[in-house]
Amino acid sequence: MAWLLIIILAYFFLAIASLVDRYLLAGPLSNPGAYTFFVGLLGGLSLIFTPFGFYVPNLSQIALSLLAGAVWILALFLFYLAISKSEVSRVAPAIGGFLPLFTFFISFVFFPKEMEISPFYGLVFLFLILGSVLITSEKKEKVAFKGLCLPALAAFVFALGFFLSKLVYLEQSFISGFIWMRIGGLLAVLFFLFFPQIRQAVFKQKPDFKKRISIPFILGQACGSFGAILQNYSISLAEINQIPIINALEGTRYVFLLLFILILSRKLPYFLKKEISKQTFLQKALAILFISAGLILLALKQ
Repeated sequence: MAWLLIIILAYFFLAIASLVDRYLLAGPLSNPGAYTFFVGLLGGLSLIFTPFGFYVPNLSQIALSLLAGAVWILALFLFYLAISKSEVSRVAPAIGGFLPLFTFFISFVFFPKEMEISPFYGLVFLFLILGSVLITSEKKEKVAFKGLCLPALAAFVFALGFFLSKLVYLEQSFISGFIWMRIGGLLAVLFFLFFPQIRQAVFKQKPDFKKRISIPFILGQACGSFGAILQNYSISLAEINQIPIINALEGTRYVFLLLFILILSRKLPYFLKKEISKQTFLQKALAILFISAGLILLALKQ
């Protein structure tokens, strides 16, 4: 189960990237399309790994890889769009709850035999989902069904991206499949430039604005890229029936995020006031217990 340690490390770096995403989408770079464009554009840097195992597969594999990359970009756009229209504390639990369920459903449709889940993995799955939802939920007014539509759609597209990525890695090496999917993502974001609002947000920024976002964006994307590499590598190592578990482990990202917020709150009290209140502390602690129980069970299974 090498994928277990790798995915936990991946969510550590993705948690850092999430902090930067929140900051930029809340103000300096609030256009979801432009933000997705820059993220996808940086995916082109994956070409630096070409000498380490890149090759040209058959046409069907190229098409599948490009499609998987484009689906990931669409999922990111829907996620950023959901954040821009609502609060992260509402979007995150919805996606965290829907994602492993959608991944399981999609995988079961195409690989019913491989998706036979034992009672053990069912219990782990339940613990991780409960932990993911609890650690991201806030005590606020009920969210209307309409408000759940966009996060649910984002979760479904993310699940499809996970599934397609696994199909790519079943036939290709990790390096080659990863590069081809990033090329697919790069081609997909170029399509965004056909939309005037996104094109304007991308190209018509003031110099001081670019300075204000360049350092945090590069830092966030460096962590996000490394996390994405580790996440994809764990997908390539895991079995088909373990992909929903990888999704359910998303809760570990929010455990790391919670720790980062607590650390930052010493110098920036706004973070603590915004994300954690005394009323929700016990809820977060219970969530961590659920996630820890799931991780311990997985570790003992090795």
